[in-house]
Amino acid sequence: MKTTKLKIVFMGTPDFAVHSLQRIVASEFTVVAVVTAPDKPSGRGRKPTESAIKQYAVSENLPVLQPENLKSEAFLSSLSTLQADVFVVVAFRMLPKEVWQMPKLGTFNLHASLLPDYRGAAPINWAIINGESKTGVTTFLIDEKIDTGAVLFQEAVSINASDTFGSLYAKLSELGAGLVLKTLESMYVGKIEPKKQKETHFINQAPKLTPENTRIDWHQDAVSIHNKIRGLNPFPKAWCLLVNSQSELKVNILETRPDVENSTLKPGELKTTKKQLWIGTQKGHLEVLQLQLPGKKIMPTSALLNGFQFDTDAYFT
Repeated sequence: MKTTKLKIVFMGTPDFAVHSLQRIVASEFTVVAVVTAPDKPSGRGRKPTESAIKQYAVSENLPVLQPENLKSEAFLSSLSTLQADVFVVVAFRMLPKEVWQMPKLGTFNLHASLLPDYRGAAPINWAIINGESKTGVTTFLIDEKIDTGAVLFQEAVSINASDTFGSLYAKLSELGAGLVLKTLESMYVGKIEPKKQKETHFINQAPKLTPENTRIDWHQDAVSIHNKIRGLNPFPKAWCLLVNSQSELKVNILETRPDVENSTLKPGELKTTKKQLWIGTQKGHLEVLQLQLPGKKIMPTSALLNGFQFDTDAYFT
């Protein structure tokens, strides 16, 4: 029979958080409830869609709370009644003080960076976009600000040249699940020493991704653009405009190969053969290996060039 070492309320929404919840469920700790986002209508039929965390929680017969308002009396009362020892937060909303100060051992969050670097909504994307060779995961105690609380544990991992947002996301999800369990085990035995984050003159930020900051600027160098493309692959995708036949098409670019030595192409200028497409940058050029036209599926460039015609004066911007 499973013993109750700690009673936990788990808060999360996307599949990134599922690995952590799975590890806790498989441990000697007890999840007394799961808090996740309300079901959202999606698709053509606008049918309510459950979060990845809810789907897993239901499969494990875990109680699920889906508050619209985290400050509502009904939600706060439900949380208090659970008498949890600790709240664990992985990829969820910012919590009000009334929530995070409730459990006796506190509330800790798993963040996908080595804090204080890459505080914010999109740490995995920005680490790749900025060309980092290393990142990691951090557990920290939640406080009034975003991602500033005292650090509990950290674990680093290398970013490979071939990593995309998708591959690094999967890597950090697994790594983070182990760190969450390590944090809970240390809390249980009372061997945990929160350490204040070191504030330096320069800390990388990880702001929310927007149409503006995901657009490709062909006046950057080839390596910087290549990093941006892989840091946004497969979501939300780096994009640009193709001016062709006096029309503009929004094109998503998902995979490239940079060449900073052998290029005479100007920024945005393109060159094609029957199977290859190159685009010029401020320094070097990119061979585009995979892209997506409006309303079309992602395809290899060689497949696109089988039927798509570029005008002689076409360019990317």
